[in-house]
Amino acid sequence: MTTTVALPTVRDRVSATAHSLIVIRQKGYLRDVPKDVAALARLRRGAGRSAGEVPDLWDLIDTGRLHQTVEGQQPLNEGALGRAEEAVHASLTLWALHQQSRGGSMHRPTERMRPTGLGASVRRLMPVGEIDEPVRKRLVRAGTAPDLATLAQRLRDLVVLLRGADIPLDYGLLAGQLYTWQWPDGPSSVRREWGRSFHARPSAAGQDAPLADTTSLPDTDKDAS
Repeated sequence: MTTTVALPTVRDRVSATAHSLIVIRQKGYLRDVPKDVAALARLRRGAGRSAGEVPDLWDLIDTGRLHQTVEGQQPLNEGALGRAEEAVHASLTLWALHQQSRGGSMHRPTERMRPTGLGASVRRLMPVGEIDEPVRKRLVRAGTAPDLATLAQRLRDLVVLLRGADIPLDYGLLAGQLYTWQWPDGPSSVRREWGRSFHARPSAAGQDAPLADTTSLPDTDKDAS
């Protein structure tokens, strides 16, 4: 019996690229390795800015694997490659801001009983069973961003809140979502992901356990602008 192995999607490759780059830097930073501490300081300066604005970071964000051809798939065209590189750049620079002066890992891959997607992590800023409207509106405002540059700036504000509360985020997952965001109908798809993550049910231990809930963040909010 022949087993068919699913080829990684471009989004999968974007997520894996961001994850691998962050894990290396994160380990070095937490061990106080000078080159990684210095790299983090440089990466932070790119948070909320596009890849083209900060050429100083090109040697720190190696997207070479995205240029490689995957067997059975066509090479990425210029449009897809540009979107992928922007997503990885945004993810790494936001992580660097999040990791600043933190003694634990602020990039943490999501798990079923300990989700660290954007919605779930933002929900952890709130008391269990309650909704903090100002925080919720920040998430909604990010979800209604008109373009990636604006989205990265609004995510920067949320990351600062997460850093202050020592709440980690899955930056590999976020990179994949930022890639999806840049395509037609991508924003609405990503908002649904964030909404499902946000509407998770807090467990007895105070962690968010996933619900079979397809509720999405609203497309608009009269107080979000």
